[in-house]
Amino acid sequence: MGRLAGKSCVVTGAASGIGRASAVLFAKEGASVNAVDVDEERLTSLQTEPGTIETHVLDVLDRDKVVAFSQRIEPIDVLFNCAGKVSTGTVLDCSIDEWQSSLDLNVSSIFHLTQAFVPGMIAKGGGSIINMASVISSLGAAPERFAYGATKAAVIGMTKSVARDFAGKGIRCNAICPSAVDTPSMRARIDVMEDPAAAYELFSKRQPVGRMAQPDEIAEMALYLASDASAFVTGSAMVIDGGTWA
Repeated sequence: MGRLAGKSCVVTGAASGIGRASAVLFAKEGASVNAVDVDEERLTSLQTEPGTIETHVLDVLDRDKVVAFSQRIEPIDVLFNCAGKVSTGTVLDCSIDEWQSSLDLNVSSIFHLTQAFVPGMIAKGGGSIINMASVISSLGAAPERFAYGATKAAVIGMTKSVARDFAGKGIRCNAICPSAVDTPSMRARIDVMEDPAAAYELFSKRQPVGRMAQPDEIAEMALYLASDASAFVTGSAMVIDGGTWA
């Protein structure tokens, strides 16, 4: 039996990177996975992976569509809010549009999804909510990550609030806080830099272990938080950063 046997999960941002790795791992461990993203082409390719994965093209910024989606599927056991974006620049560089889009995707989408799915979790007797945060947050800072750091700090605050409010209802809520992860979106940001090879080396060396994390490594943390093995863990910001903030 897998570690998530019999559990129903929703994973957002599931078309690539950490979300995809988590959706695949959850299904491998016996979960029925609802994989959510706006990238239909990459999302559809998940259907060839082993296990039970149902794909849903959904814009998590659209509150009405999120609510409709939550009512269309059976109550779930695990919600992994993985969709997000990285904005660069200082407070002086940050436009109103960039600030708002960072808030919308990194913060408001988690609010919409959590509010939509918690009632079903309570009715089912409990569940696990996992939010994607970062060590660049209330935990620490990095140069030119103003909007990103602010929104990820908000994610940690939301996580702790939900954990405290619903612990008595069997709901656990935790955040995962990685440092640099070698995802397609990270590669895309590096590829447009003046010297991509040097930039890749720099990002790798920021971790004392000398490399970036792989999406599968973050997925393993998500699996732990989704499973009953973490039944006594709630309200935590789980750091997985290769020693960056040690």
